[in-house]
Amino acid sequence: MNETMVCAVGNVATRPVYRELAAGPSTRFRLAVTSRYWDREKNTWTDGHTNFFTVWANRQLATHAMASLDVGHPVIVQGRLKVRTEVREGQNWTSADIEAVAIGHDLTRGTSAFRRVNRPETPTTTPAQSEPNWEVPPGGSEASAQPAPEAAAVT
Repeated sequence: MNETMVCAVGNVATRPVYRELAAGPSTRFRLAVTSRYWDREKNTWTDGHTNFFTVWANRQLATHAMASLDVGHPVIVQGRLKVRTEVREGQNWTSADIEAVAIGHDLTRGTSAFRRVNRPETPTTTPAQSEPNWEVPPGGSEASAQPAPEAAAVT
């Protein structure tokens, strides 16, 4: 596939809007990305131009984005860049959208507490198989295998 993948680091500029569509959940918000540079004359960091992107999240990402994001949050968005040009009332308009693949808080600017969402159990069509005994050498018997040392439990 020839798609333009981008990674944008910025701030959530508008309140995320959630919609239930026929294809599944969708959330959109505006992302403000401002470049910063060192101004030698003023001896300070200065804000440059701000680019605005409309970020679209779909399905499970839409649900999680709606529950996790708010205006002003620093985020990192990875996704497909879509640039559109249209004519409105005789004027040319260009917009840049990002169809998000991943969204996360920017941890260089704060902390975040991750909460895993439990997924509903899905019935399996194949019977569960037990884990193979990896301690038995190929072609050997269990009697000749060395017992594995006890491993510490990881919690």
